[in-house]
Amino acid sequence: MSNTLIAPSILAADFANLQRDIEMVNNSEADWFHIDIMDGVFVPNISFGMPVLQAITKHTKKTVDVHLMIVNPDRYIQTFADLGANILTVHYEACTHLHRTLQAIKAAGMQAGVALNPHTNIALLEDVINDIDLVCLMSVNPGFGGQSFIENTYKKVEALKEMIEDNGASTKIEIDGGVTDKNAKQLAKAGADVLVAGSYVFKSDNPTSTIAGLKDLLK
Repeated sequence: MSNTLIAPSILAADFANLQRDIEMVNNSEADWFHIDIMDGVFVPNISFGMPVLQAITKHTKKTVDVHLMIVNPDRYIQTFADLGANILTVHYEACTHLHRTLQAIKAAGMQAGVALNPHTNIALLEDVINDIDLVCLMSVNPGFGGQSFIENTYKKVEALKEMIEDNGASTKIEIDGGVTDKNAKQLAKAGADVLVAGSYVFKSDNPTSTIAGLKDLLK
């Protein structure tokens, strides 16, 4: 559990003070930046686009984990590599030719992630699990911050961990949505490697201390 990573979600940051919040994450015990890109088509919401991501990555000093909640992500793979993404996660539900997409992400020099919506069965990844660096399990419905955690996620984590081990893969499991001090430890015990925390971190009175508290829980 002590190896479980914390990735604050910039979607929950104060957009009027974005550089301040980026520096907070840089100086905290957080491990990654998690950045959601939404297009208003794949999900109902629109977050931010390429110019804002470019502004963010000028200041980031940690791994930049970009989560695309967009249709037709293949069009933008090289763009996100050029903008500084270290990990690029696409949604299974948005990719007709997932294997080809994963290869393109790696060819662009990034690690390749696949996100699954709450209703999507992990069994659909079995044929490509060895090509995936990160599986992002959505523990809320994608598109909006501040939602309640879906309890079925624990079972999905355990089943996915078993699949990864059975296939001899080195894939990390990331949980995105509703992560707090109430479920972080149980998620890590179930097999989660990365916990994305948005509202819980940025809406707290002291985000730096909140991140430290999560890291302490996972020791």
